[in-house]
Amino acid sequence: MGTELLAPLDLAFWHLESDAHPMHLGALAVFAPAPGPGAAPDHVLELLRTRAAAIPRLRMCVRDVLLPVGGAAWTVDKDFDVHRHVRRVAVDDGDFMAGATRLAGELMEQPLERGLPPWQLYLIGGADGGPFAVLVKLHHALADGMRAVAIGAGIFDEIAAATRPAPRGRPAVPPRSWLPDPREMAGMALGRIGEVGRALGVGASVVRAGRLDLRSTAFTAPSSGTRRLATADLDATALQRIRRAEGGTANDILLAVVAGALRRWMAGRGEALPGTGPRALVPVSRRRPGGAITGNRLSAYLLDLPVGAADPRERLRAVRAAMDRNKAAGPLKGAGAVAVLADQLHPLAHRFGAPLAANAARMLFDLLVTSVPLPRSALSLAGCPLSALYPMAPLARGQSLAVALSTYGGRVHVGLVADGKALPDLDRLAAAVGEEFAELEELVTGGLRSGARAPEPVT
Repeated sequence: MGTELLAPLDLAFWHLESDAHPMHLGALAVFAPAPGPGAAPDHVLELLRTRAAAIPRLRMCVRDVLLPVGGAAWTVDKDFDVHRHVRRVAVDDGDFMAGATRLAGELMEQPLERGLPPWQLYLIGGADGGPFAVLVKLHHALADGMRAVAIGAGIFDEIAAATRPAPRGRPAVPPRSWLPDPREMAGMALGRIGEVGRALGVGASVVRAGRLDLRSTAFTAPSSGTRRLATADLDATALQRIRRAEGGTANDILLAVVAGALRRWMAGRGEALPGTGPRALVPVSRRRPGGAITGNRLSAYLLDLPVGAADPRERLRAVRAAMDRNKAAGPLKGAGAVAVLADQLHPLAHRFGAPLAANAARMLFDLLVTSVPLPRSALSLAGCPLSALYPMAPLARGQSLAVALSTYGGRVHVGLVADGKALPDLDRLAAAVGEEFAELEELVTGGLRSGARAPEPVT
């Protein structure tokens, strides 16, 4: 691979980072012991190193370039050493999952070294022959959720076995050049005119949606730079039962569950429930099926989570109605599409405007709630089956909570990342997610079992 300019949104994520606000996303993959004698930790560690080193994108680091002014490019790290990126750490806690989660939170605090390819893998091991976990850290400039899955999948047995090197004598497909083909210039110019028009509309929406009455809440407490991680597990089959009864999408239901969990958690803290909000940023992928996976391609919706509604079904219906309005407007219209603006800015604007943009995030939203798609097929590492994968989203400046969800193996795995000082009771919020989901399922499916009719879909 040669040199490839960072896409505008990737460049924005690169410059948004600070020591207290690392801009990497992650995942905690948990593996059950393999049948039989199991995999030795040293073997798993070497397997991780070999497979990670074989992924071309993971050999790339970011370097400044002369043109365009203020830009940066992905270049091959000539001194790449996979041992700098893949390490083993031990868990001494008697409860492996609790110890692995605590350790993962501590490791997520640490920014990635910017002079190296921006990623890390940690093999988190407990007792030999027992379960183990792999913590994946990827800078947001390197990957969004879908791209992270595409990159990280190379460590699994099934993906690695299916990957074959290019036949000898056939040149590899070159990366996107940072010097456009002159024949493409006319089409690019026409496309830019349309994009700038859309950006102006988004910019106006951002101004209208900005909040001047910023409330001080646990979600917007000053950042301490610390990180805590908590997890929850939901039954994907029960999720589908709720969906069949209530309509809407699985994502609508999960957003409503998050709203209900926040209500429970805030009530447990003795906090007054707000009249509106808190406001969630819900990322939306702009990737086209079959399109290239390079570069972040994101937009988002804004959603006021209905924590003031007492009935779980009422919260679900409020979420459905709000998300239907968002979808009707489309991912390129509205304040949530603020990421689209990054595509129109000069690299210098990203370099020098990042502090302003970072501080403006809390004017638009209080927390992030995102869903990460995973392969449906069973996955393993060194013959050890993947039992759970908890995604982790980064925290923007001014935010203290991010919730990420993924479905695998019949379960919805929820990863909650929080500022450790702002939300020291994150475990209580994770427990509230499970309690809210159980209550919603009972209200919806329990009523159906007793003979009540399913409610009419809300339009």
